Amino acid sequence: MSSALTDLFPQPIVQAPMAGGVSVPQLAAAVCEAGGLGFLAAGYKTADGMYQEIKQLRGLTSRPFGVNLFMPQPESADPAAVGVYAHQLAGEAAWYETELGDPDCGRDDGYDTKLAVLLDNPVPVVSFHFGVPSREVVDSLHRVGTFTLVTATTADEARAVERSGADAVIAQGVEAGGHQGTHRDHPETGGAGIGLLSLVAQIREAVSLPVVAAGGIMRGAQIAAVLAAGASAAQLGTAFLATTESGAHALHKEALTNPLFVRTELTRAFSGRPARGLVNRFLREHGPYAPAAYPEVHHLTSPLRKAAAKAGDAQGMALWAGQGHRLARELPAGQLVEVLVAELASVGTALSPYMTGGAGR
Repeated sequence: MSSALTDLFPQPIVQAPMAGGVSVPQLAAAVCEAGGLGFLAAGYKTADGMYQEIKQLRGLTSRPFGVNLFMPQPESADPAAVGVYAHQLAGEAAWYETELGDPDCGRDDGYDTKLAVLLDNPVPVVSFHFGVPSREVVDSLHRVGTFTLVTATTADEARAVERSGADAVIAQGVEAGGHQGTHRDHPETGGAGIGLLSLVAQIREAVSLPVVAAGGIMRGAQIAAVLAAGASAAQLGTAFLATTESGAHALHKEALTNPLFVRTELTRAFSGRPARGLVNRFLREHGPYAPAAYPEVHHLTSPLRKAAAKAGDAQGMALWAGQGHRLARELPAGQLVEVLVAELASVGTALSPYMTGGAGR
């Protein structure tokens, strides 16, 4: 692991930035204080909203933390397909007594403005999702002392990350909850992806950058597995979603271990981009018909998701979760970090006879 990265946080645990109100300052601060790297999610926020959360987080911890940005998306959606999907969702709007959102209300998530804020008020770490920032952007962040990470879901994407000059790559396996951070959304792939351990190995052979492994990690033994595979740290999202400080809706937290929700699936139903969530009524009914149109579909369904949450109807919410969701633990975030670190240490103790050649004699 690069010393520049290890100097930021003593434990190899990164709290994934979960957009939509989950990664609140209280959660990031608790993770930082326990020795991990906490993250704020700037996605779907205004630049000022992001700045206010950064100020709040700085008031809660003096330790290094990160901020995640969404890359602007190319205009590739078929307006006709979006219109057909809107017609299909009309019944949902009537049921929840709300209007559908405007699919054309913005595609860059305020990227340039947020970057300007982060250059004027530097933070220790910035990560990027849905693509690769330009070399100019990465260099400008380096000049103000910011460490940069970029998500990759394939070895080819990791090579693009290395060419950008970024400091590290986040290897996101197909097991991960929420949106897959693919650099381009190719409908023909059908949401296919690579398992995390295979992906870490492939990326380690493709690039010389430090790797942060993400996807379905819920226990210290899994952290040990990705470290053994060559990762420098593990990024956990769903594991922190259930914590006390998480800003997730109570129904979302409950659904992680609710026997009504037995599996996850990659779907475009809520946003138009492949994202892994618990299979509920909305996902089953609309997933097969949702077009590849992000962020148009995200904007379109936003009022529906909010109305479902307000009505207490988990069957209409986007219940993002990784494949390990049934292993979620309702603990304070700092305590969860401590438990994960203890589990990681116990793996080393259990393996030590094998590592020293003492087994089987």
